[in-house]
Amino acid sequence: MGRQRHGKRVISNSSKDGSDSIPHGKEDKKKDIANSILHRKEKKKKLDIAKLFINISIGLCIFSLIWFFYAIYMRSYMARRIITPHSSPKILDPNSTSPAVSPHLFWGSYRPQVYFGMKTRSPKSVVTGLMWMRQFGGMDVNLRHTCEQGDQLQSYGWLMHDGMDFGIQEVRDTDFTLTTEFVKRQGGEHGGDWSWRITAKQQSPAAQAPVISLMFYVATDSQGSLQAHIEERNRLGSVTGSSEELGQFKLTFRKPSAGESSTAKYASYNHLKTVSPGLEKLTDIVKNSLSGRFVYNPPSGEKRHYIAVDTYKPPSPQQQQQQRGESRKESDFVVHQVTVQAPFQIEVLFESASFRDRPNQLAAEVLTEELEKRKSAFDAKFEETFGLHRKGYTPAQIKFSKAALSNMLGGMGYFYGQSAVQSKYNEYPLAYPEGPLFTAVPSRSFFPRGFLWDEGFHQLLINKWDPQITRESLAHWLDMINVEGWIPREQILDDEARSKVPVEFIVQRNENANPPTLFLALQKLIVGFAAKGVAVDKDTKAFLKRLFPRLQTWFEWYNTTQVGPVPNSYRWRGRDKDTNLFLNPKTLTSGLDDYPRASHPSQDERHVDLHCWMALASGIMADVAKLLGEPHHEYEKTHQILSDNSVLEELHWSEQLKTFADYGNHTQSVALQREKVYVPPGQPRHQFLTARLVRSVRKAPKLQYVNSLGYVSLFPFLLQILRPDSPKLEHILKDMRDDQKLWTQYGLRSLSKSDPLFMKRNTEHDAPYWRGPIWININYLAVRALHYYANTEGPYKEKSASLYQELRTNIIENVYSQYMETGYIWEQYNDSTGKGQGSHPFTGWSALCVLMMAEQY
Repeated sequence: MGRQRHGKRVISNSSKDGSDSIPHGKEDKKKDIANSILHRKEKKKKLDIAKLFINISIGLCIFSLIWFFYAIYMRSYMARRIITPHSSPKILDPNSTSPAVSPHLFWGSYRPQVYFGMKTRSPKSVVTGLMWMRQFGGMDVNLRHTCEQGDQLQSYGWLMHDGMDFGIQEVRDTDFTLTTEFVKRQGGEHGGDWSWRITAKQQSPAAQAPVISLMFYVATDSQGSLQAHIEERNRLGSVTGSSEELGQFKLTFRKPSAGESSTAKYASYNHLKTVSPGLEKLTDIVKNSLSGRFVYNPPSGEKRHYIAVDTYKPPSPQQQQQQRGESRKESDFVVHQVTVQAPFQIEVLFESASFRDRPNQLAAEVLTEELEKRKSAFDAKFEETFGLHRKGYTPAQIKFSKAALSNMLGGMGYFYGQSAVQSKYNEYPLAYPEGPLFTAVPSRSFFPRGFLWDEGFHQLLINKWDPQITRESLAHWLDMINVEGWIPREQILDDEARSKVPVEFIVQRNENANPPTLFLALQKLIVGFAAKGVAVDKDTKAFLKRLFPRLQTWFEWYNTTQVGPVPNSYRWRGRDKDTNLFLNPKTLTSGLDDYPRASHPSQDERHVDLHCWMALASGIMADVAKLLGEPHHEYEKTHQILSDNSVLEELHWSEQLKTFADYGNHTQSVALQREKVYVPPGQPRHQFLTARLVRSVRKAPKLQYVNSLGYVSLFPFLLQILRPDSPKLEHILKDMRDDQKLWTQYGLRSLSKSDPLFMKRNTEHDAPYWRGPIWININYLAVRALHYYANTEGPYKEKSASLYQELRTNIIENVYSQYMETGYIWEQYNDSTGKGQGSHPFTGWSALCVLMMAEQY
């Protein structure tokens, strides 16, 4: 039934009227055709949309791949920029330090990190030096070689040094004094000859004069060769050698005598001929070669065993590779040891084979005569340059100032190598382009390498003595610049330098700046001509022309990477990020390390000292551009804006604090507290970590001016940005003279005595550094600024003049008295007692007291 009903229903739909069956079939066919066409169109439309989506997808994939590879390329490109040299020609020609171009400066005491040594201004120089030790002093071997504060010498330093041809140094050890003298003589094609004289004298009242071993050495640095020549059994009479830069040469060791005209003294001799994997290993090699089997047997005296170099077995190449992770070429190393009782005198002669018309040997009376001539010339030039005798200083004060200058000049070093650098695009540090650096160093014992912000201060003094040295130093520093315009702020170029630097400070990061103090030296270089009323000479103009492209890039780097959050503001990058451990996170890049900034580092900070540095730099850029006929309007415009006192005040003047200040996310309610460490009951305490000192924030920070009065507050005054008639100058002079704030009888303290962070530790391991002690570089800027305002018309002229005399006198008297008392010029001075503290000798910027004595700013 179901099937019938089904059939009947189907038939009835089509044949009620037989005559209508054909037309309906045609209609259905038309409909089917139309539906088919429509279906095909819809299918085609769907296919077109699918193709479109496929094409878009393919396009997106191609675009993504292109973008991916472009991103990889850009990251690689950005990663390589940090080690890409600047595109402009180097300021210095590649052979500018060669003996053919610069013979007077080829050899020098360019090894400030050792007590006494010489090398050439070349990448792989033959080096010479002196080690010594006192005999019969017990089991301890007090070998002196590299300048170490731990040696606790009574004093050491240059008494005279002309920066070029001669120097006299005095080293006061426990109970004897060594005087080291050198003088050079030009001739030949390889820098000529030089001679040393070492004089030892007893300085204690002991009945028995000390017996001292002097160890003279010569070493190659991966190139050249040495041959030892033995005379009279075991005495090393001379060393001959050759190298690419020096050609053939001979080093002669004369016998010790009791004086210039005396006969030879009894001495015991030893020598060592070995190889060294690097100059930083020389001390270790000598120490590991010492033996006590030798007998000191003077004609009148008891036989005694003494310590001397014997034999040394260097590590195998595999051991060296394990120690350093790389293989190194071994270099020749020869040591001549002479053991003799004080008093005595020994001379060492270096003679170049290319000096064929040598009139005589630079020894004995000839050496004495040459040294006396150099001393007289130095004294005459010093008085002509600084005029301290005319100003009424005592002979002792003049001797001190000569020593300060000489230690600056004797602290010039020549370094060659590569820095380790890193940018945010590099996962690991890279090697910076290899290059040389001729620079002064802040401290021979603690900082025997180049520091960017120190060098500008160094060259203020050196330029007064010899502008040519300043030009060379500036050129070397700016030749270190990369394509971005960045210069690594600390130059740690070789293994010898790296051996004295904690590992966490070795890698230099390209977002980090340093105060651009080279502009101070450049300013002095060009202003000197204006002061004399003469045009810049042809050589200086040519020098500035070569310098200018790099100077432009350097300035632009500061003006783009160190900008602040609002127009015309600036912010130091590189503040410490681990705020939990620091009472106030350090800003090492500013040069003022732990000086208090905003308590919570942020991108909202504005730093007044950097604003002032940029005002100074833009003005000098405009001056140099004008002098060279280069476009200068942009620099001039920048200088006018940054020097505009209303702009400066809007950004940095705190009406509440009545001082210039940084601005940032800040609270003064912070303290270091011992963190709590939970020890479960019954557990021994020693199994748990020691509780650290961590920062406790008692009140939330907010955006405000940083309420710290100190060196940073003075920068608009220090760099002479303030107008002489500015009412703000009155507040600054008042704060400077307040002994509850910055004034002391020894100089200006770095942070106000009333500041909450005055002399506060920054961590449990970091003693206060720029939080109270007196620093001579900033005091020099203060004295210089007072001199400027005292000699410029304005309402504060008389007050400035009064403070100038008082502050200048206080600084000079204290630095001098501490030198006389301790034998050293110091890194900083205690604000309560005036005593020297920190690293010593520190004859970097602390030597600027010479300019203050001479009143030459």
